[in-house]
Amino acid sequence: MKEPTVVMTIAGSDSGGGAGIQADLKTFAALDVHGTCAITSITSQNTLGVQAIHNLPIETIDSQIKAVTSDMNIAYAKTGMLSSSGIIRKVTEIIKINKIPLVVDPVMAAEAGGSLMQTEALSTLQEELIPLSTVITPNIHEAETLCGISIHDWQDAKQAAKHIVDCGANAVIITGGHLDGSDLLFDGADHSLIKGSLIKGGTHGAGCTYSAALSVFLAKGESLNKAAYNAKSFVTNAIMQSRPIGQGVGPVNSIKSTLQDAYRYKALQDVTKAFAILGSSDDIHILIPEVGCNIVSALPYAAGVDEVCAIQGRIVRLNALAHSVGCPAFGASSHVARIVLAAMQYDSQLKSAINIKYSEKILQVILSMGFTIASFDREHEPSGTGTMEWGTAHAIKTYIQLHNKIPEIIYDRGAVGKEPMIRLLSYSAEDAANRAVKIAKALKKSSK
Repeated sequence: MKEPTVVMTIAGSDSGGGAGIQADLKTFAALDVHGTCAITSITSQNTLGVQAIHNLPIETIDSQIKAVTSDMNIAYAKTGMLSSSGIIRKVTEIIKINKIPLVVDPVMAAEAGGSLMQTEALSTLQEELIPLSTVITPNIHEAETLCGISIHDWQDAKQAAKHIVDCGANAVIITGGHLDGSDLLFDGADHSLIKGSLIKGGTHGAGCTYSAALSVFLAKGESLNKAAYNAKSFVTNAIMQSRPIGQGVGPVNSIKSTLQDAYRYKALQDVTKAFAILGSSDDIHILIPEVGCNIVSALPYAAGVDEVCAIQGRIVRLNALAHSVGCPAFGASSHVARIVLAAMQYDSQLKSAINIKYSEKILQVILSMGFTIASFDREHEPSGTGTMEWGTAHAIKTYIQLHNKIPEIIYDRGAVGKEPMIRLLSYSAEDAANRAVKIAKALKKSSK
């Protein structure tokens, strides 16, 4: 079995969890390498900025790195917050001794505010550590500090990159989050623009995440150009997937895409198992409406029908059995998916539903089984709204006001050209299917 790739971050700790070693280790995990770390400084920090900094003793930093390097083969390392000349010199010494390939992120200030490097440490970084690195990854402001050139456009950035390399760097990537979102790579010979755009989302930890991702891709043997492109794509997605936390600059979310893949798989499995339950029932066909039915499972925090899994082409009656027209897929439902999306506004875990046939007899059976029921009248629907969104929200809101909880069943009696329908809400498609089968059995029994 191939041994896992081991990478290391030598950086500061962010108590807010958005940047520093916290961001680096999350990035390493998301990209499937084993992450190790040596903490250089402990910061008291949140989304509003840095309140305090405590540099660890150089001996402690030294012992952390030696503990790891004496036991593991470090494919690549990256540095982040190195606040003093003493810390930089110690890191330089160990990198030289162990001949570890290195990415240097010249961290000088926190995204939310607060200086992270002593003034006297800058020259030490430039003269001693940067020449050992494969590449350095300054943002626009850090690049200006390193070269003394004001950067207003990419022509300025090219001059700055050349100056930084002339002063000892082997290669430089100037990240463009403070310009137009593109990155500029200069390898000492050629300039390459890695195109991007300014996107909405939290950016706290973006520089750490980018340099961590870059070190991973380089550790996996990718060329500098390809590694830079892939790191750019990774951090862009992490920014897009961020969620507001705290009162200030939100952190990037490097784990979300990995989790989304897992959630998508679970939703597909949920719908697959749910249909297996429906398909094996001898009774469920009596609950399938003329227009067919569907059963759905939404991703956590789903924002649209494309994040809700359902059966393509719906579920129909065929020879007294439930038959799926297609396979489970995301975006395959509009009607039931919109019901779930509306319900999730009141309970984010309420991510599944199935629609079944309406009749007064079915309602009576459902009531006798102890389900909680709410309804809406299509005649009262405001103009310019979607029926499913408005109807679901109206039924839930009204029921909560009366009973202080969310109903399990929502129905309507239809309208001109609109078939009446019952919808069963649940926390999983599998549970929704089991409940529907129980209702069908009870209905069949009551009809004898």
